[in-house]
Amino acid sequence: MQIFLRKYLILLALILPISSISQEDKIIEIKQSGGSRQDQDKFPGANILFKTANQRVILFHNGAFIESDLAYFYSKDNYFSALGNVIFTQGDSLKMTCNSIEYDGKKQLALANGDVYLERPDMSLSTEKLNLDRINNEAFYDTKGVIIDSSSTLTSNNGVYFLNKKKYRFKSSVIIENPRYNVTSDQLEYLTEFNQAFLYDHSKITGDSYTIICDRGFYDLDLEKGIFKKNATLYYDNKIIKGDSLYFEKEKNYAAATKNVSILDSLNNSLITGNYGEIYKKKDSAIITQRALSINVIDKDSLFIHADTLVATGPKNRRILRAYYDVRILKSDLRGKSDSLFLDESTGLTKLLSKPLSRQQQQTFTEAERNKYNPVLWFDKSQMSGNKIFLLSNTKTKKLDSLKIEGNVFIIEKDSLSEYGYNQIKGGFLEGVFKLGKLNNIVIKKNTEMVYYLYNDEDKQLIGIDKTTCSALSMNFFEGQINDITFLVAPTGDVYPEKDLPKNERTLKGFAWRRDEYPSSVGDLFNEDDFKK
Repeated sequence: MQIFLRKYLILLALILPISSISQEDKIIEIKQSGGSRQDQDKFPGANILFKTANQRVILFHNGAFIESDLAYFYSKDNYFSALGNVIFTQGDSLKMTCNSIEYDGKKQLALANGDVYLERPDMSLSTEKLNLDRINNEAFYDTKGVIIDSSSTLTSNNGVYFLNKKKYRFKSSVIIENPRYNVTSDQLEYLTEFNQAFLYDHSKITGDSYTIICDRGFYDLDLEKGIFKKNATLYYDNKIIKGDSLYFEKEKNYAAATKNVSILDSLNNSLITGNYGEIYKKKDSAIITQRALSINVIDKDSLFIHADTLVATGPKNRRILRAYYDVRILKSDLRGKSDSLFLDESTGLTKLLSKPLSRQQQQTFTEAERNKYNPVLWFDKSQMSGNKIFLLSNTKTKKLDSLKIEGNVFIIEKDSLSEYGYNQIKGGFLEGVFKLGKLNNIVIKKNTEMVYYLYNDEDKQLIGIDKTTCSALSMNFFEGQINDITFLVAPTGDVYPEKDLPKNERTLKGFAWRRDEYPSSVGDLFNEDDFKK
């Protein structure tokens, strides 16, 4: 045991000196100089090394050679200051030139000044002042710097270069210039090996067909794709796209946005909002879901269309808008609701369609229940519904020209004088005409029925309730209300005193008053489920 302990102590004694020596600072070596002198008054402790016609000053430390015209070497401090055409080389991986340099051998820190130019196989950096930390392999500057790599030119007022990671961290007036795009930022990190940038402050990317603005994001400069957040905006294909998060990929001509999404189409004078959206440039289309809302400016008025999903396709004047599921419409002189909608700007045609009923619903629903599933429009005080509704607008003025309703036509208007009375007309087909954007006249054909409250023009006393059937009738409107009715073919019916007509006979079969679905404001276009999305 004593022999083993003695051997261990001897081995430890041999190791300790070697370990302590390896941890000592390596001394700066003088490899070459034309001559040397001292000036203790001006440079106490310095060995002044100078060049001659045949040879320059060369110092060496830990794998780096520093060549200059003049050097002040302080051996006790392991420090020197070199001037005049300084060349700093570190193997084949790094070369730096400058006017002067200060070097601390203990900390392995170099401070280069004046026309600094650092060069590596994959990049170059030029600035007026550069700090080089050889231990941490970092170079940093706070004067304007210009970096050139294989694909881009980068400038900034402040930057850090991580040599081993091939990464830059830039601050203040950062610019990346490339033939295909330009990037400006207040702060970003740039990975040279992958040509990728992480954006941390107000940034702008400008490509040949797009512009992106954000305060935070990631961008692959080779593939021209990335994710952008915080005040993110994409200018793309004559559209301004915003969202809490944006994704863009140029090669696929594709962009997507998530939460608080808005797509402003400057050519079509429209805005679509929602919580998720996708844009396909080649198809000239946009898809919006989750609280989707389309806003079209028409003759100083706005048409609001809400649905679960909105799909807009086509260029200016040929734009088509499709809306799916729980469609709701709001305009100053029009309200509407349907299961789906189709709007073609090139023809001015708008279709409102119902959701097909299931076999069970067809078998069990009453006529009134089926009518509640049909698309419905409200013009002022009139409610109009049917299996299919077609609106035709003037393609130039965008004002409504005509109206058609096919199948199960039902018009209801609350009687203005009685408490529970409703004027009603039903039939198989409706055609209407607008004048100056207001509904002026309609004609209803096929199995037409009517219930209408008649009043004395002078004292507004109820004359009776007109209940008539005919093959067709015409109806005129004045100030948004039914003004007069003309029976066109073989009317049959009578005017009944109110007391002689039972209440259950005062409504036509299939009567469904849907005023509770009437949207009075933009907020009414959304239901509780929309706010959960």
